[in-house]
Amino acid sequence: MEKLSKREVAKIIFKYQGKKKGYLLSLLQDIQQKYNYLPPEVLEFASRKLSVSRSKIYGLATFYAQFSLTERGKYIIKVCEGTACHVKNSANVKERIKEFLGLENDGTTSDKKFTLETVACLGTCFLAPVMMVDSAYYGELDPGQAITILKELK
Repeated sequence: MEKLSKREVAKIIFKYQGKKKGYLLSLLQDIQQKYNYLPPEVLEFASRKLSVSRSKIYGLATFYAQFSLTERGKYIIKVCEGTACHVKNSANVKERIKEFLGLENDGTTSDKKFTLETVACLGTCFLAPVMMVDSAYYGELDPGQAITILKELK
């Protein structure tokens, strides 16, 4: 994970100085794209430099599911547990992924390489069961196929 650099943080934040409205979501997206989560110290710095209350920033950051306030891994794995995926045994895929990553529950591996998340629906029911790694979708999975995909990333 990239270290927090004051110069990099300032470049992101100063891009939005002087904006009137509607920039906070874009700011949070830029920060998360850079660090893979929203570091508290960056949000505090943004609050001070942009004269926006911390509660407004944290309100947006916690309202939208796309944002994470905790450090995540290099690769974000999302396993769908929607109805179609559930019926086609997504739970078995998820259990095998947890075993492979050494996780008891959803979360981030100790080496910060992978974060496992469960989602209600990925919107690709015709491919059930489905997992997503970053922006790539993998469907009609069995547990072995899921592990093969993850091994390529290790």
